[in-house]
Amino acid sequence: MKKILLVFMFLIVFMGLSGQVKFTDNRDGNVYRIITVVGATWMAENLKYKAKSGAFYFDNDSNNIPDYGMLYEWKTALNSCPSGWHLPSGTEFQTLVNYFEQKETWGKIAADPSSFGIQLGGMQDYEGTFSEMDESCYYWTSTEYDRSNAEYFSYLIIDDKPIIDISRKEDMVDIHGTEKTNKYSVRCLKD
Repeated sequence: MKKILLVFMFLIVFMGLSGQVKFTDNRDGNVYRIITVVGATWMAENLKYKAKSGAFYFDNDSNNIPDYGMLYEWKTALNSCPSGWHLPSGTEFQTLVNYFEQKETWGKIAADPSSFGIQLGGMQDYEGTFSEMDESCYYWTSTEYDRSNAEYFSYLIIDDKPIIDISRKEDMVDIHGTEKTNKYSVRCLKD
């Protein structure tokens, strides 16, 4: 009887702990792994929410959603995170970059449960061309530069090495961001 009770208590504790690293989006039932970095809770998977407009599947193939999530125009990305979450600013992404550059653990989803879980979902440019799947990922930030351009975070694999960048005007005066009509992935940050 004691063994059964101990096993039952272990299961309750284990289920409680595992529930702390997942978030379920009530809008569509998608479940996301989450991580906490420097006191901020991030989705550690690309957003899969199908907005009414401005959201696309890579190569217009819905089979890409489970592995890569959706791609969003900037205006849609601003309003795609679930209630209680938001599209991170460039400054919030920079804090994340600083943390993971020190730890060198960006990793892919299966590699490390404490990683950001980079998913190389590619992008779709303003002309409608899909590119770079399994080579790079681009994430929108909420930082707007002007009527046509916004800031983004990128993670590219070049010669088997990661290249990480945020298109921040604070870092380089001539940076103009990217066209808001490009379609990039979204990671949400808890309010």
